[in-house]
Amino acid sequence: MAAMQAKLTGRERVSRMFERRDQDRIPHHDSFWGETIARWKSEGLDGDGQAVLRLLDSDFQGLCWSSPVPFPGRREIVREDDRTQVIRDAWGATLRYWKGRSGTPEHFSFECDSRRVWENRFKPVMLANPVQIDLDRVEKAYAAGRQEGKWCYLAGLESFEAMRRLMGDEIMLVAMASEPEWVRDVSRTYTDLVLRDLEAAMARGVKPDGFWIYGDMAYNHGTLCSPAMYRDLVWPDHQRMAEWGHQRGMKVIFHTDGDVNGVVDLYLQAGFDCLQPLEAKAHMDVRQLAPRYGNRLALFGNIDVMVMGSNDRARIEHEVLTKLAAGMRGHGYAYHSDHSVPPTVSWSTYRFIIELVNDHGRYA
Repeated sequence: MAAMQAKLTGRERVSRMFERRDQDRIPHHDSFWGETIARWKSEGLDGDGQAVLRLLDSDFQGLCWSSPVPFPGRREIVREDDRTQVIRDAWGATLRYWKGRSGTPEHFSFECDSRRVWENRFKPVMLANPVQIDLDRVEKAYAAGRQEGKWCYLAGLESFEAMRRLMGDEIMLVAMASEPEWVRDVSRTYTDLVLRDLEAAMARGVKPDGFWIYGDMAYNHGTLCSPAMYRDLVWPDHQRMAEWGHQRGMKVIFHTDGDVNGVVDLYLQAGFDCLQPLEAKAHMDVRQLAPRYGNRLALFGNIDVMVMGSNDRARIEHEVLTKLAAGMRGHGYAYHSDHSVPPTVSWSTYRFIIELVNDHGRYA
């Protein structure tokens, strides 16, 4: 392909990535733990996470986040001590969190623990709730994104992750085997609610470039349910979300952590255009994925945060350069860490990563 002479806008760059057309450089984006930004401020960062994204020259602009909950605004402290709080949250879950630090909460209980409770209490409440996104904010974010030339996207939670938050892993996974019709009903209902929210956003006159679907349906050795069970119970709603986006002219990004090597073909059949963030410690590797899927599926991420956190520049350089080279070969790759960047990564290390991406992520 001929070298690009002019710098593209973020919108142009990401669109060309999806089309496998020539670009000046790969698209950029990333995400960070709160503790990471706090550390970086102590090491010289002037600003917040948005300041880091500006330095990275991120190409993406989010417009909204749809994750409908049964009890909007609920956050009741059940008990606490010096280090933790037990919270009853907007999903009807009771969870224990660390104070002042991130981490997966400890699961105590879930009110939505049976089909009867779902049908009699949770489903009616969720269907009666109004749209749960700030529509004025959508318009403002869209105007800012268009002015800055960003690739603008809607974002929403998919039903597998929603069921994990609503029912907990144990109840949900048992129900997938013993009460599949209940699971189908929750999945369909939740998908309906997300799409209702996003239709309300579209009604404000925004014309997004993409639909970024979020959910974690795997751990570090495979999906939390079998591929066959996923295909039967949840995949139809993933397909429905992808079709909704495509019908409105959007490309569809699917986010999931974990080892999803065994269901990538199902993602393609559902209609996903891009897979993110490709968790390296869960055996996802762009160097293996790109030759097999790169002409059909854009690949977004995969830079190992465990390697980043070593702060070993030789290891980091090898990680970044080999994965950029593999992803860029087909012009369908964007930079992102393989997870949110943790506070083990120093500010000087992350600036070094930005330099590597800038220097080696160019097509011209």
